[in-house]
Amino acid sequence: MREHVNTPVHPLLARRASGVLLHITSLPGRYGSGDLGASARHFLDWLARAGQTFWQILPLTPPGAGHSPYQSPSAFAGNPWLVDLDDLVACGWLAPQDDPGFDAHHCEFERVIPYRLAALTAAWNSFVEKSTDEDKAALTEFTQRHAAWLDDYAMFMVLEDRHGAPWTEWPAALASRDAHALRQLQAQEAHALGFWRFVQWRFDVQWQGLRRDAHARGIHIIGDVPIFVAHHSADVWANTDQFLLDTHGEPLFVAGVPPDYFSSTGQRWGNPLYRWDVMARSGYRWWKQRMAHLLSQVDLARLDHFRGFETYWEIPADEP
Repeated sequence: MREHVNTPVHPLLARRASGVLLHITSLPGRYGSGDLGASARHFLDWLARAGQTFWQILPLTPPGAGHSPYQSPSAFAGNPWLVDLDDLVACGWLAPQDDPGFDAHHCEFERVIPYRLAALTAAWNSFVEKSTDEDKAALTEFTQRHAAWLDDYAMFMVLEDRHGAPWTEWPAALASRDAHALRQLQAQEAHALGFWRFVQWRFDVQWQGLRRDAHARGIHIIGDVPIFVAHHSADVWANTDQFLLDTHGEPLFVAGVPPDYFSSTGQRWGNPLYRWDVMARSGYRWWKQRMAHLLSQVDLARLDHFRGFETYWEIPADEP
């Protein structure tokens, strides 16, 4: 007979419980979409009254192509468009916002993102001018603690704004991360780089506050981990050796799934594939950092398409 092994069970999974799957942007909000502000806390109250235990979210990362969080420019960064603007007003870094007139029943990202970007930019400029020493120290501490991913993300966003996508078409010295070119960028774009660090700091402060409020109501957060990342991302740009790329940084193969009952042709997702042999030599450091970062934000994590750790479908990048 096969010997029974008692596998430890996470305390949150040891009893039967229920919850709701809802992305934060689906909440109503006066600034065009849900965010980490009042509407999220209202939803926590609703969950508690309904006797729920879990709030399952989709990825917290910034959306990429198609406004999708599954094509994010970073597997570590928080979504800037979820930052609560009213909190920035309360901090004194943003003037009270007039009603922008967004449709309460539809999320028009083409309007929402430029509006929120302008508000976040105004808050950053105000922060630079009149923030307290305590606030500046808090931002510095956050920046240093998350430097392993935050510096690359900030540079990536500044370069995307300057040169567009994809990163393989940026000037060669920047695409290849020439050390001298990156030092020049850091010197020339200090203010712009500071903006992206500031936004991530405020996201973290607001998110952790929301999570504490969830715990106070007996609600726990289930996060989401897409197994693959976008080619146009800080993750790939900063870790090209970890992915199946050619000498120009373009994918040799891309992810997808084979034909099945759902699709007679299969699916071509287009994400670059990992070089698992290279990752193994570093003890899977990138994956460990990714999971540790997420588990500092959520209570449980769902691995999207987790079977890809064991078997994955490989499509030549030049095939449809």
